[in-house]
Amino acid sequence: MTRVVLASGNAGKLREFAAMLADAGIELVPQDAYDVAPAIESAPTFVENALAKARNAARHTGLPAIADDSGLEVDVLDGAPGVHSARYAGANADDMANNRKLLETLADVPAERRGARFRAVLVYLRHPEDPAPLIAEGTWSGSIGTRLRGDAGFGYDPLFELGDGRTAAELPAEEKNLLSHRGQALAALRRRLDAA
Repeated sequence: MTRVVLASGNAGKLREFAAMLADAGIELVPQDAYDVAPAIESAPTFVENALAKARNAARHTGLPAIADDSGLEVDVLDGAPGVHSARYAGANADDMANNRKLLETLADVPAERRGARFRAVLVYLRHPEDPAPLIAEGTWSGSIGTRLRGDAGFGYDPLFELGDGRTAAELPAEEKNLLSHRGQALAALRRRLDAA
């Protein structure tokens, strides 16, 4: 087993990543286990933020690192909240506050204009100065509902509606891992790791 630090303290992400990497010979440990302070996410793109997080975690632990930066892009909001998804309702906002703000912002937007997608960018660094990081991306298209539904998942999952009418928070974990932006990005990253 190769020990790899996940450059996140998000318990939901750790569960998803650990489940998807269980058979890959990777023991995933959250950066919190090493008292790694979160990296500053000030870049305008998902890939730059993911690289900053992975470098920070690898530098402080001496381990290979996986980081993701992901977010929700709403068409009528010109791609917002985007890289600011986790802080949409403010610096210390939680999932509920972010969901409330999104519902309020879209209150008068009709169903046909509520298209959205989740985007995830994953970065794998062998060491902090890795000159050839492995980078993978995934997207998951849907729309924004008018009320929260479902109790699985995290973040915007209770608002993110799929074509069949279910929200991401109503999916069993195995199905979500196959369909999701993070699942797609992780599958692509695993292919790159296997080929490396």
